Amino acid sequence: MARKTRAEQYATAKKRLESSARWREEMGYDSLWQRMTDLYRGKQWPKTTATNEDLIVVNLAFSTVNVIAPSVSVNHPKIVVSATQEEDTDRAAFVEAVVNYLWRHHDFRKPFRRAVKDFLITGHAWMKVGWKFVEQERSLSDSEREEMLDDAILEADAFAMENAAMAGDLPSDEEITVNIPETTMMVVEDQPFIERVSPFDIYIDPEATCIEDANWICQRIVRPLEEAKKDKRYKASVRKRLQADGILYPMFQNRQIQEQEQYLADEDRVAIYEYYDIEENTMSVFSQASEEFLVDPMPMPYAYGQPFVMLRNYDIPDYFYPMGDLESIESLQLELDKTRTQLINARKRYARKYLYHERSFGPEGREALESDQDGRLVPVVDENKPLQEVVVPMPQTPLSPEIYNTSAIIEQDINTVSGVSEYARGSMPEIRRTATEASIIADAGNARAADKLAIIEISIGQLARRVIQLMQQFMTGEQMARIAGKGGEDMFFSYSRDDIVGEFDFTVEGGSTQPINDTIRKQQAVSLMNAMAPLVGTVIDPVALAKHVLSMGFDVKDPEKFIIQQQTPQDMEVASEEAGAAPTPFGQVPTPAGPDMGAFAPTGGVPPELLAQLQGQMGLELPAL
Repeated sequence: MARKTRAEQYATAKKRLESSARWREEMGYDSLWQRMTDLYRGKQWPKTTATNEDLIVVNLAFSTVNVIAPSVSVNHPKIVVSATQEEDTDRAAFVEAVVNYLWRHHDFRKPFRRAVKDFLITGHAWMKVGWKFVEQERSLSDSEREEMLDDAILEADAFAMENAAMAGDLPSDEEITVNIPETTMMVVEDQPFIERVSPFDIYIDPEATCIEDANWICQRIVRPLEEAKKDKRYKASVRKRLQADGILYPMFQNRQIQEQEQYLADEDRVAIYEYYDIEENTMSVFSQASEEFLVDPMPMPYAYGQPFVMLRNYDIPDYFYPMGDLESIESLQLELDKTRTQLINARKRYARKYLYHERSFGPEGREALESDQDGRLVPVVDENKPLQEVVVPMPQTPLSPEIYNTSAIIEQDINTVSGVSEYARGSMPEIRRTATEASIIADAGNARAADKLAIIEISIGQLARRVIQLMQQFMTGEQMARIAGKGGEDMFFSYSRDDIVGEFDFTVEGGSTQPINDTIRKQQAVSLMNAMAPLVGTVIDPVALAKHVLSMGFDVKDPEKFIIQQQTPQDMEVASEEAGAAPTPFGQVPTPAGPDMGAFAPTGGVPPELLAQLQGQMGLELPAL
């Protein structure tokens, strides 16, 4: 097959981009995502709605997203690394410490949590992983220039001594001084990055059903025009001809032209497209307004290929874009808003009204009649009519109780469809349920959340793998990492690229991204102690178990201080002799006086006082062995 020219490659990339944009528009994806975003924001009444009545929004869509999101992605993940080859086993623990440190140090949780919102609202989310290298020009200080001058002069003198014949051709000190630079380039960033990319800014192969079978993928980057023209990464001959194309960020896309202009009054913008040809394993950059590449097709910059990771919510077979959590409740949310709007306006319309004879009241009487002052007297002008006939209540048609019931039915339907119960939303239902019923409802919601949690944990594992691959590819010199020591203190260690080479599997410890329930954590720790009690002293180390319960269950930073030090047989004999007791035969452990504490007391472990404290704190029965 003949190799394509640059013009043909550009035409192909531009044609693919246009076809993807047209496919998204014709399938209604862009409008759908915008509607879901507006639904989440509470912008649920169209701007064209013309009415004098109040428009009510009971935003359960917002509640749905903000109940699910923190339940699956509130904490930093605990990334677990395991070697795929035996020779990398020793490095796996080291890589695990490095990747967890990088995740926290660079705060990758922040863009990931924003992506989770996309995942729930639009049904999918995009994360971009790459390496950022940024240099910045800075001025040299006088001392730095003097040091450079001294080094240059010394180097010239040394060269003259070794090459006497050429000494006359060497520059003078004054000429060397003139050539000393006044600025230097300083590395500002040289590290991996993870960022969230808007669903509106990713264009994909329309024939794909998932990212794995896509032939190409493209990212739109909206930049200020003047900034793009100054970017030296782009070809000078092309970037100088860039023109503003009126593109806007997704939040402004539905604005009218006049409204767009006020947002762009101070600065024009241009859309730059990063195009990744997965078939050819190349990357290029172009603008639709130009006729050639800003960056010619080049090999993929990253060893793993294209830099995007996609989170997919509710998959639809044979369709690339999945469903979000709001799409299925959109009609119910709109109906709820209409129902509550009708209810509040009906209440206003049928508020208490009175019929009165207009000529029976003067200005003072009419003002007093309309006043909300308690106990105010209302003067009546017409003395010929009985007071009962001057003002009479206007007959009213009472509202049907069904109007009130409809709203409750719709809310229940939203809870059923979304899988978010009234308990999860923080409300107490009018129908009192037994503990068993409430537990069944909670378990049903947790089952659906568990599916989302699995998707999120898999995505984090993919991101972690790419971060380490980037470190293996681009890292130079030594880096520092920090881990928490056994006593809670920070421990720093240095590492190089050789320390993290190898092939590894990356998983996330189940539930590590979820919020921590202190009560449940303590109950689980004590339950573990209860379950392991029969095995303590035989196959379970009581000291190790006690440390685990204290640190994991009760967040004790230094469990060592609670542990009674184990005594050797020699120490026991000395102690017994000093106390006047008969020495204990070697190999036997003396039986302590006092209450029997079972397996935790004879060998040293949890002190009786701490056991009693745990029992009182948790309200649980500890084992008596």
